[in-house]
Amino acid sequence: MEIISDLGRGLLGVLSMLAICYVFSRNRKAIDWRLVAVGMSFQIVFALLVLKVPFINSFFDKLAGAFTFILKFASAGAEFMFGGLVTDMASFGYIFAFQVLPTIVFFSALTSILYYLGILQKVVYGLAWALSKSMGLSGPESLAAAANVFIGQTEAPLVVKPYLENMTRSEIMCLMTGGMATIAGGVFAAYIGYLGGDDPVQQTFFAKHLLTASLISAPAAIVAAKILVPETNKKDIDTQLKMTGDKAHNILDAISTGTTDGLKLAVNVGVMLLVFTALIALCNQLLMSTVGQIGGLNEWVTESTSNKFEGFNLTYILGVIFAPFAWLLGTPYEDVLLVGQLLGQKTAINEFVAYAELDNIRKAGMSLSPKSLIIATYALCGFANFASIGIQIGGIGAIAPGQRRTLTELGLLALLGGTIASFLTAAIAGVLV
Repeated sequence: MEIISDLGRGLLGVLSMLAICYVFSRNRKAIDWRLVAVGMSFQIVFALLVLKVPFINSFFDKLAGAFTFILKFASAGAEFMFGGLVTDMASFGYIFAFQVLPTIVFFSALTSILYYLGILQKVVYGLAWALSKSMGLSGPESLAAAANVFIGQTEAPLVVKPYLENMTRSEIMCLMTGGMATIAGGVFAAYIGYLGGDDPVQQTFFAKHLLTASLISAPAAIVAAKILVPETNKKDIDTQLKMTGDKAHNILDAISTGTTDGLKLAVNVGVMLLVFTALIALCNQLLMSTVGQIGGLNEWVTESTSNKFEGFNLTYILGVIFAPFAWLLGTPYEDVLLVGQLLGQKTAINEFVAYAELDNIRKAGMSLSPKSLIIATYALCGFANFASIGIQIGGIGAIAPGQRRTLTELGLLALLGGTIASFLTAAIAGVLV
Protein backbone atom coordinates (compact mmCIF):
# COMPACT_ATOMS: atom_id res chain seq x y z
CA MET A 1 0.00 0.00 0.00
CA GLU A 2 2.84 2.38 0.80
CA ILE A 3 4.39 1.81 -2.64
CA ILE A 4 1.03 2.47 -4.31
CA SER A 5 0.66 5.64 -2.23
CA ASP A 6 4.15 6.82 -3.24
CA LEU A 7 3.46 6.12 -6.91
CA GLY A 8 0.11 7.90 -6.73
CA ARG A 9 1.53 10.97 -5.03
CA GLY A 10 4.50 11.04 -7.39
CA LEU A 11 2.21 10.85 -10.43
CA LEU A 12 -0.02 13.56 -8.97
CA GLY A 13 3.04 15.75 -8.35
CA VAL A 14 4.37 15.31 -11.90
CA LEU A 15 0.97 15.98 -13.48
CA SER A 16 0.45 19.03 -11.24
CA MET A 17 3.81 20.52 -12.26
CA LEU A 18 3.07 19.96 -15.95
CA ALA A 19 -0.41 21.44 -15.48
CA ILE A 20 1.10 24.61 -13.97
CA CYS A 21 3.32 24.98 -17.04
CA TYR A 22 0.30 24.45 -19.29
CA VAL A 23 -1.71 27.14 -17.48
CA PHE A 24 1.10 29.70 -17.95
CA SER A 25 1.96 28.62 -21.52
CA ARG A 26 2.28 31.45 -24.06
CA ASN A 27 0.92 29.27 -26.89
CA ARG A 28 -0.87 26.10 -25.81
CA LYS A 29 -1.83 25.08 -29.34
CA ALA A 30 1.84 24.98 -30.39
CA ILE A 31 2.99 22.66 -27.58
CA ASP A 32 4.87 19.66 -28.98
CA TRP A 33 3.48 16.85 -26.83
CA ARG A 34 5.84 14.33 -28.42
CA LEU A 35 8.77 16.37 -27.09
CA VAL A 36 7.11 16.50 -23.65
CA ALA A 37 6.58 12.73 -23.64
CA VAL A 38 10.15 12.02 -24.77
CA GLY A 39 11.60 14.47 -22.24
CA MET A 40 9.66 13.00 -19.33
CA SER A 41 10.54 9.47 -20.46
CA PHE A 42 14.19 10.50 -20.71
CA GLN A 43 14.06 11.82 -17.14
CA ILE A 44 12.24 8.82 -15.65
CA VAL A 45 14.34 6.20 -17.45
CA PHE A 46 17.59 7.92 -16.50
CA ALA A 47 16.47 8.17 -12.86
CA LEU A 48 15.50 4.50 -12.87
CA LEU A 49 18.84 3.47 -14.36
CA VAL A 50 20.88 5.49 -11.87
CA LEU A 51 18.89 4.74 -8.75
CA LYS A 52 17.58 1.22 -9.38
CA VAL A 53 19.83 -0.68 -11.84
CA PRO A 54 22.67 -2.18 -9.74
CA PHE A 55 25.65 -1.84 -12.10
CA ILE A 56 24.73 1.72 -13.15
CA ASN A 57 24.03 2.63 -9.54
CA SER A 58 27.44 1.23 -8.67
CA PHE A 59 29.05 3.30 -11.43
CA PHE A 60 27.50 6.50 -10.07
CA ASP A 61 28.61 5.50 -6.57
CA LYS A 62 32.16 5.29 -7.88
CA LEU A 63 31.76 8.59 -9.73
CA ALA A 64 30.47 10.21 -6.56
CA GLY A 65 33.37 8.64 -4.67
CA ALA A 66 35.74 10.22 -7.19
CA PHE A 67 34.28 13.65 -6.45
CA THR A 68 34.66 12.98 -2.73
CA PHE A 69 38.26 11.90 -3.29
CA ILE A 70 38.99 15.09 -5.22
CA LEU A 71 37.60 17.13 -2.32
CA LYS A 72 40.56 15.92 -0.25
CA PHE A 73 42.91 17.82 -2.53
CA ALA A 74 40.92 21.00 -2.00
CA SER A 75 41.30 20.36 1.74
CA ALA A 76 45.06 20.07 1.28
CA GLY A 77 45.20 23.58 -0.13
CA ALA A 78 42.87 24.90 2.57
CA GLU A 79 44.99 23.23 5.26
CA PHE A 80 48.10 24.96 3.94
CA MET A 81 46.31 28.33 4.12
CA PHE A 82 44.33 27.95 7.36
CA GLY A 83 46.06 25.17 9.30
CA GLY A 84 44.18 23.96 12.38
CA LEU A 85 40.98 25.76 11.41
CA VAL A 86 40.60 23.03 8.78
CA THR A 87 42.14 19.99 10.48
CA ASP A 88 41.33 20.43 14.17
CA MET A 89 37.66 19.49 14.08
CA ALA A 90 37.57 18.70 17.80
CA SER A 91 38.44 22.30 18.72
CA PHE A 92 36.90 24.37 15.96
CA GLY A 93 34.22 22.13 14.43
CA TYR A 94 33.12 22.42 10.79
CA ILE A 95 33.65 26.03 9.71
CA PHE A 96 31.90 26.91 6.44
CA ALA A 97 34.33 29.63 5.37
CA PHE A 98 37.39 27.38 5.70
CA GLN A 99 35.90 24.00 4.81
CA VAL A 100 33.50 24.79 1.96
CA LEU A 101 34.47 28.02 0.20
CA PRO A 102 37.98 26.76 -0.78
CA THR A 103 36.35 23.88 -2.70
CA ILE A 104 34.57 26.42 -4.93
CA VAL A 105 37.89 27.96 -5.92
CA PHE A 106 39.56 24.59 -6.46
CA PHE A 107 36.75 23.11 -8.56
CA SER A 108 36.50 26.26 -10.64
CA ALA A 109 40.19 25.93 -11.52
CA LEU A 110 39.78 22.19 -12.18
CA THR A 111 36.81 22.82 -14.50
CA SER A 112 38.87 25.40 -16.39
CA ILE A 113 41.66 22.83 -16.85
CA LEU A 114 39.20 20.20 -18.13
CA TYR A 115 37.81 22.74 -20.59
CA TYR A 116 41.29 23.66 -21.82
CA LEU A 117 42.15 19.97 -22.34
CA GLY A 118 38.94 19.46 -24.31
CA ILE A 119 37.57 16.80 -21.95
CA LEU A 120 34.58 18.82 -20.81
CA GLN A 121 33.61 19.69 -24.38
CA LYS A 122 33.43 16.00 -25.33
CA VAL A 123 31.12 15.21 -22.40
CA VAL A 124 28.91 18.20 -23.19
CA TYR A 125 28.81 17.34 -26.89
CA GLY A 126 27.75 13.75 -26.14
CA LEU A 127 24.88 14.83 -23.91
CA ALA A 128 23.86 17.55 -26.37
CA TRP A 129 23.78 15.02 -29.24
CA ALA A 130 21.49 12.74 -27.22
CA LEU A 131 19.14 15.63 -26.35
CA SER A 132 19.08 16.93 -29.93
CA LYS A 133 18.35 13.56 -31.55
CA SER A 134 15.79 12.37 -29.01
CA MET A 135 13.87 15.62 -28.45
CA GLY A 136 14.29 17.38 -31.80
CA LEU A 137 16.04 20.42 -30.34
CA SER A 138 18.18 22.88 -32.24
CA GLY A 139 21.95 22.55 -32.02
CA PRO A 140 22.56 25.68 -29.90
CA GLU A 141 19.87 24.97 -27.32
CA SER A 142 21.01 21.32 -27.02
CA LEU A 143 24.59 22.43 -26.37
CA ALA A 144 23.49 25.08 -23.88
CA ALA A 145 21.24 22.62 -22.03
CA ALA A 146 24.08 20.10 -21.78
CA ALA A 147 26.62 22.74 -20.76
CA ASN A 148 24.34 23.99 -17.98
CA VAL A 149 24.76 20.62 -16.24
CA PHE A 150 28.48 21.22 -15.77
CA ILE A 151 29.09 24.98 -15.80
CA GLY A 152 27.23 28.04 -14.55
CA GLN A 153 24.22 29.83 -16.01
CA THR A 154 26.38 32.75 -17.19
CA GLU A 155 29.19 30.54 -18.57
CA ALA A 156 27.00 28.08 -20.52
CA PRO A 157 25.76 30.72 -23.02
CA LEU A 158 29.38 31.30 -24.05
CA VAL A 159 29.36 27.80 -25.55
CA VAL A 160 26.82 29.05 -28.12
CA LYS A 161 27.83 32.71 -28.20
CA PRO A 162 27.76 33.17 -32.03
CA TYR A 163 24.18 31.86 -32.18
CA LEU A 164 22.63 33.92 -29.36
CA GLU A 165 21.53 36.94 -31.41
CA ASN A 166 19.62 34.75 -33.88
CA MET A 167 18.03 32.35 -31.40
CA THR A 168 14.23 32.24 -31.28
CA ARG A 169 12.23 33.15 -28.16
CA SER A 170 11.70 29.46 -27.47
CA GLU A 171 15.43 28.77 -27.72
CA ILE A 172 16.24 31.67 -25.37
CA MET A 173 13.60 30.36 -22.96
CA CYS A 174 15.20 26.91 -23.07
CA LEU A 175 18.62 28.44 -22.43
CA MET A 176 17.38 30.47 -19.44
CA THR A 177 15.31 27.66 -17.91
CA GLY A 178 18.21 25.23 -18.19
CA GLY A 179 20.40 27.68 -16.31
CA MET A 180 17.77 28.00 -13.57
CA ALA A 181 17.22 24.25 -13.18
CA THR A 182 20.82 23.01 -12.87
CA ILE A 183 23.94 23.90 -10.88
CA ALA A 184 27.58 24.69 -11.68
CA GLY A 185 30.60 22.51 -10.98
CA GLY A 186 32.07 24.87 -8.38
CA VAL A 187 29.00 25.06 -6.18
CA PHE A 188 28.33 21.35 -6.75
CA ALA A 189 31.56 20.62 -4.91
CA ALA A 190 30.60 23.08 -2.19
CA TYR A 191 27.23 21.37 -1.68
CA ILE A 192 28.96 18.03 -1.26
CA GLY A 193 31.25 19.39 1.43
CA TYR A 194 28.47 21.37 3.06
CA LEU A 195 25.82 18.64 3.25
CA GLY A 196 28.26 15.78 3.84
CA GLY A 197 30.42 17.60 6.39
CA ASP A 198 33.69 15.80 7.08
CA ASP A 199 32.14 12.33 6.71
CA PRO A 200 33.33 10.67 3.43
CA VAL A 201 30.33 8.32 3.42
CA GLN A 202 27.87 11.20 3.65
CA GLN A 203 29.84 13.18 1.09
CA THR A 204 29.61 10.30 -1.38
CA PHE A 205 25.89 9.90 -0.64
CA PHE A 206 25.10 13.53 -1.39
CA ALA A 207 27.51 13.66 -4.34
CA LYS A 208 25.62 10.87 -6.07
CA HIS A 209 22.21 12.43 -5.54
CA LEU A 210 23.30 15.96 -6.44
CA LEU A 211 24.93 14.69 -9.65
CA THR A 212 21.80 12.70 -10.51
CA ALA A 213 19.58 15.70 -9.74
CA SER A 214 21.53 18.03 -12.01
CA LEU A 215 21.63 15.51 -14.88
CA ILE A 216 17.94 14.58 -14.89
CA SER A 217 16.88 18.19 -14.39
CA ALA A 218 18.26 19.01 -17.86
CA PRO A 219 15.48 17.22 -19.80
CA ALA A 220 12.95 18.43 -17.21
CA ALA A 221 14.01 22.01 -17.88
CA ILE A 222 13.58 21.48 -21.62
CA VAL A 223 10.08 20.06 -21.08
CA ALA A 224 9.06 22.99 -18.86
CA ALA A 225 10.52 25.55 -21.26
CA LYS A 226 8.89 24.03 -24.34
CA ILE A 227 5.46 23.97 -22.68
CA LEU A 228 5.76 27.56 -21.42
CA VAL A 229 7.17 28.96 -24.70
CA PRO A 230 6.71 26.40 -27.52
CA GLU A 231 8.78 26.65 -30.70
CA THR A 232 6.79 28.17 -33.58
CA ASN A 233 9.66 28.80 -36.02
CA LYS A 234 11.07 25.32 -36.51
CA LYS A 235 12.20 26.11 -40.05
CA ASP A 236 14.50 28.86 -38.78
CA ILE A 237 16.37 26.91 -36.11
CA ASP A 238 20.02 25.91 -36.53
CA THR A 239 20.59 22.16 -36.20
CA GLN A 240 24.41 22.35 -36.08
CA LEU A 241 26.15 21.04 -32.97
CA LYS A 242 29.18 23.31 -32.98
CA MET A 243 30.66 24.51 -29.70
CA THR A 244 32.41 27.84 -29.29
CA GLY A 245 33.74 29.74 -26.30
CA ASP A 246 37.00 31.36 -25.36
CA LYS A 247 39.83 28.94 -24.64
CA ALA A 248 42.86 29.64 -22.47
CA HIS A 249 46.22 30.20 -24.18
CA ASN A 250 47.88 27.45 -22.13
CA ILE A 251 47.26 25.37 -19.03
CA LEU A 252 48.70 28.01 -16.68
CA ASP A 253 46.32 30.56 -18.15
CA ALA A 254 43.46 28.10 -17.62
CA ILE A 255 44.43 27.58 -13.97
CA SER A 256 44.78 31.30 -13.25
CA THR A 257 41.51 32.18 -14.99
CA GLY A 258 39.60 29.40 -13.24
CA THR A 259 41.09 30.36 -9.88
CA THR A 260 40.15 34.02 -10.29
CA ASP A 261 36.60 33.14 -11.33
CA GLY A 262 36.33 30.71 -8.42
CA LEU A 263 37.54 33.34 -5.97
CA LYS A 264 34.88 35.79 -7.14
CA LEU A 265 32.21 33.10 -6.78
CA ALA A 266 33.43 32.01 -3.33
CA VAL A 267 33.48 35.58 -2.01
CA ASN A 268 30.02 36.20 -3.47
CA VAL A 269 28.62 33.04 -1.87
CA GLY A 270 30.22 33.82 1.50
CA VAL A 271 29.00 37.39 1.84
CA MET A 272 25.60 36.48 0.40
CA LEU A 273 25.11 33.80 3.05
CA LEU A 274 26.30 36.14 5.79
CA VAL A 275 23.88 38.92 4.80
CA PHE A 276 20.82 36.81 4.03
CA THR A 277 21.20 34.65 7.15
CA ALA A 278 21.35 37.82 9.23
CA LEU A 279 18.35 39.36 7.43
CA ILE A 280 16.27 36.20 7.90
CA ALA A 281 17.11 36.21 11.61
CA LEU A 282 16.10 39.89 11.80
CA CYS A 283 12.79 39.27 10.01
CA ASN A 284 12.07 36.26 12.20
CA GLN A 285 12.65 38.24 15.38
CA LEU A 286 10.59 41.23 14.21
CA LEU A 287 7.63 39.02 13.31
CA MET A 288 7.79 37.04 16.56
CA SER A 289 8.06 40.17 18.70
CA THR A 290 5.17 41.95 16.94
CA VAL A 291 2.53 39.86 15.14
CA GLY A 292 3.55 36.72 17.01
CA GLN A 293 2.68 38.29 20.35
CA ILE A 294 -0.96 38.77 19.37
CA GLY A 295 -3.22 36.20 20.98
CA GLY A 296 -0.37 33.82 21.80
CA LEU A 297 0.33 33.16 18.12
CA ASN A 298 3.99 32.28 18.78
CA GLU A 299 3.03 29.63 21.33
CA TRP A 300 0.38 28.19 19.01
CA VAL A 301 2.86 27.85 16.13
CA THR A 302 5.46 26.22 18.38
CA GLU A 303 2.98 23.73 19.84
CA SER A 304 1.22 22.91 16.55
CA THR A 305 4.54 22.19 14.83
CA SER A 306 5.99 20.15 17.74
CA ASN A 307 8.72 22.77 18.38
CA LYS A 308 9.94 22.72 14.77
CA PHE A 309 9.42 26.49 14.56
CA GLU A 310 10.25 29.09 17.21
CA GLY A 311 7.07 31.01 16.55
CA PHE A 312 5.25 33.03 13.92
CA ASN A 313 8.18 34.09 11.75
CA LEU A 314 9.34 34.32 8.14
CA THR A 315 10.48 30.70 7.93
CA TYR A 316 7.09 29.51 9.20
CA ILE A 317 5.26 31.70 6.66
CA LEU A 318 7.38 30.31 3.81
CA GLY A 319 6.70 26.81 5.10
CA VAL A 320 2.94 27.36 5.01
CA ILE A 321 3.03 28.87 1.49
CA PHE A 322 5.15 26.09 -0.01
CA ALA A 323 3.82 23.18 2.09
CA PRO A 324 1.33 22.13 -0.65
CA PHE A 325 4.21 21.84 -3.13
CA ALA A 326 6.24 19.83 -0.61
CA TRP A 327 3.28 17.45 -0.21
CA LEU A 328 2.86 17.10 -3.99
CA LEU A 329 6.52 16.11 -4.27
CA GLY A 330 5.88 13.18 -1.94
CA THR A 331 7.15 14.61 1.37
CA PRO A 332 5.75 12.74 4.40
CA TYR A 333 3.04 14.79 6.11
CA GLU A 334 5.04 15.42 9.30
CA ASP A 335 7.80 17.15 7.32
CA VAL A 336 5.82 19.23 4.81
CA LEU A 337 6.23 22.51 6.70
CA LEU A 338 9.98 22.11 7.09
CA VAL A 339 10.51 21.10 3.47
CA GLY A 340 8.09 23.84 2.38
CA GLN A 341 10.20 26.34 4.29
CA LEU A 342 13.30 25.18 2.41
CA LEU A 343 11.54 25.43 -0.96
CA GLY A 344 10.42 28.96 -0.09
CA GLN A 345 13.89 30.08 0.94
CA LYS A 346 15.40 28.60 -2.21
CA THR A 347 12.93 30.43 -4.46
CA ALA A 348 12.78 33.74 -2.61
CA ILE A 349 16.51 33.94 -1.78
CA ASN A 350 18.73 31.17 -3.19
CA GLU A 351 19.61 27.49 -2.88
CA PHE A 352 22.68 28.11 -0.72
CA VAL A 353 20.59 29.69 2.04
CA ALA A 354 18.12 26.80 1.76
CA TYR A 355 20.86 24.17 2.00
CA ALA A 356 22.30 26.08 4.97
CA GLU A 357 18.90 25.90 6.67
CA LEU A 358 18.66 22.19 5.85
CA ASP A 359 21.99 21.70 7.59
CA ASN A 360 20.77 23.76 10.58
CA ILE A 361 17.60 21.66 10.81
CA ARG A 362 19.66 18.49 10.97
CA LYS A 363 22.07 19.92 13.56
CA ALA A 364 19.18 21.16 15.71
CA GLY A 365 17.92 17.59 16.06
CA MET A 366 14.74 18.19 14.03
CA SER A 367 15.49 15.13 11.98
CA LEU A 368 13.82 14.84 8.60
CA SER A 369 12.83 11.39 7.41
CA PRO A 370 15.23 9.88 4.83
CA LYS A 371 12.58 10.36 2.15
CA SER A 372 12.12 14.04 3.03
CA LEU A 373 15.88 14.58 3.01
CA ILE A 374 16.18 13.11 -0.49
CA ILE A 375 13.24 15.12 -1.83
CA ALA A 376 14.65 18.34 -0.36
CA THR A 377 18.11 17.62 -1.78
CA TYR A 378 16.69 17.19 -5.29
CA ALA A 379 14.18 20.05 -5.11
CA LEU A 380 16.79 22.57 -3.96
CA CYS A 381 19.35 21.57 -6.61
CA GLY A 382 19.11 24.48 -9.03
CA PHE A 383 19.62 28.22 -9.46
CA ALA A 384 15.90 29.08 -9.78
CA ASN A 385 15.53 32.22 -7.66
CA PHE A 386 14.72 35.88 -8.26
CA ALA A 387 18.36 36.97 -8.18
CA SER A 388 19.13 34.61 -11.08
CA ILE A 389 16.79 36.61 -13.32
CA GLY A 390 19.07 39.62 -12.93
CA ILE A 391 22.17 37.47 -13.35
CA GLN A 392 20.92 36.04 -16.63
CA ILE A 393 19.70 39.35 -18.03
CA GLY A 394 23.04 40.95 -17.20
CA GLY A 395 25.23 38.01 -18.25
CA ILE A 396 23.49 36.91 -21.44
CA GLY A 397 22.45 40.46 -22.35
CA ALA A 398 26.08 41.58 -22.27
CA ILE A 399 27.09 39.13 -25.01
CA ALA A 400 23.82 39.33 -26.98
CA PRO A 401 22.48 42.90 -26.62
CA GLY A 402 19.80 42.28 -29.22
CA GLN A 403 18.16 39.69 -26.98
CA ARG A 404 17.95 41.91 -23.86
CA ARG A 405 14.25 42.68 -24.34
CA THR A 406 13.46 38.99 -24.79
CA LEU A 407 15.47 38.17 -21.68
CA THR A 408 13.52 40.69 -19.59
CA GLU A 409 10.19 39.47 -20.93
CA LEU A 410 10.98 35.81 -20.21
CA GLY A 411 12.70 36.25 -16.83
CA LEU A 412 9.77 35.33 -14.58
CA LEU A 413 8.69 32.49 -16.89
CA ALA A 414 12.24 31.07 -16.80
CA LEU A 415 12.15 31.22 -12.99
CA LEU A 416 8.87 29.31 -13.04
CA GLY A 417 10.23 26.79 -15.54
CA GLY A 418 13.43 26.20 -13.57
CA THR A 419 11.48 25.74 -10.34
CA ILE A 420 9.07 23.29 -11.99
CA ALA A 421 11.99 21.34 -13.48
CA SER A 422 13.60 20.87 -10.04
CA PHE A 423 10.22 19.91 -8.57
CA LEU A 424 9.65 17.32 -11.32
CA THR A 425 13.03 15.80 -10.52
CA ALA A 426 12.25 15.75 -6.80
CA ALA A 427 8.83 14.14 -7.37
CA ILE A 428 10.41 11.33 -9.40
CA ALA A 429 13.16 10.85 -6.84
CA GLY A 430 10.53 10.72 -4.09
CA VAL A 431 8.97 7.71 -5.77
CA LEU A 432 12.20 5.85 -6.52
CA VAL A 433 14.27 6.41 -3.37
